[in-house]
Amino acid sequence: MPTSTSRSSDRRVSPVFLGIVAVMAVTGWAVWTDFASNVKIAVFLFVTSAWIVSLCLHEYAHARTALHGGDITVGTKGYLTLNPLKYTHAALSIVLPVVFLMLGGIGLPGGAVFIERGRIRGRWKHSLISAAGPLTNVLFAVVCAAPFWLGALDGVPTPFRLALAFLVFLQVTAAILNLLPVPGLDGYGVIEPWLSYGVRRQVEPFASVGFFIVFGLLWIPQVNGVFFDAVYGILEGLGVSRFDASAGRSLYQFWGEWSFGAR
Repeated sequence: MPTSTSRSSDRRVSPVFLGIVAVMAVTGWAVWTDFASNVKIAVFLFVTSAWIVSLCLHEYAHARTALHGGDITVGTKGYLTLNPLKYTHAALSIVLPVVFLMLGGIGLPGGAVFIERGRIRGRWKHSLISAAGPLTNVLFAVVCAAPFWLGALDGVPTPFRLALAFLVFLQVTAAILNLLPVPGLDGYGVIEPWLSYGVRRQVEPFASVGFFIVFGLLWIPQVNGVFFDAVYGILEGLGVSRFDASAGRSLYQFWGEWSFGAR
């Protein structure tokens, strides 16, 4: 029986996560004040650290929802500490999404924390656990876009505005991609409890490659065009212009843009 002390330790915010938040805060300040000798480097560090923070919050949302759904093991696994090093597949959850961010300039989802689904009863609970991560990206996007849709950009330095616009772009792309009903992604996890046993068994072998299927589809011009039209449509609804998002992306990829088709 876990004690109150152990439960407190299981849920204490990790110094690793606090360190990442500190990097985000310091580099964000450097971008805002133009303190850095090279603003592009500061933008790169600010956006990358903010992206990692959002990934940690994404995984935390899965774990926290699972805890309330009945899986009490998420605490002992360290998932409630926001420590990215505790994830079952840290490379999939953090490293790979950061690599795709650096190379492709888009927010691709990563691997999820391991939830013991057998402890959870009720299809709605299973669906909500899967949806919690992408909904966190949606919330992150709305918060970052607040200065745009509130018309509060007066006095905001241009590099910071562009970096913020690119962060919104990343969160929107991550939310859309992760909500696709593709095996291995959260979107499939939302609908999986409502599928028949036979369908789930047939789809199960594709779960390990779903992530890469989505990545490959983005190289198809027609799919790419439809995807980015949807992304920019949502951005405009949040008050973020296509120009700001694209300029922020170019500022981030200071070494030369390798584009997936963001126009």
